[in-house]
Amino acid sequence: MKNYIQEGEYMTLTAPYARSSGEGALVGALFGVAVADVASGEKGSFCTEGVFTLPKVTGTGTGGGEGVKVYWVAASKSVSAVSSGNTLIGCFADTCADGDSTANVRINGTV
Repeated sequence: MKNYIQEGEYMTLTAPYARSSGEGALVGALFGVAVADVASGEKGSFCTEGVFTLPKVTGTGTGGGEGVKVYWVAASKSVSAVSSGNTLIGCFADTCADGDSTANVRINGTV
């Protein structure tokens, strides 16, 4: 196909803030996990599909079971089951408790 560009699992994006390899970022309506370290405002490779262990907010209502929607908390650059004021990025791949500081998340790419 003449108009085909790429598969889309990995995207070269401008980092909205500095990210280390394995850290998530919301770039407009696209969520991805940095493949390598990337400085704020620089282009870097982000994986937009798959299951990743990401930092999770702790507290009441922040955890959930398999398949429960997961949201990006911009202020803490972490995930939570709390939707209010946050952006949907995927779902929990495994059950996690409210007190867990990480969660396995299946990311959806675009939000």
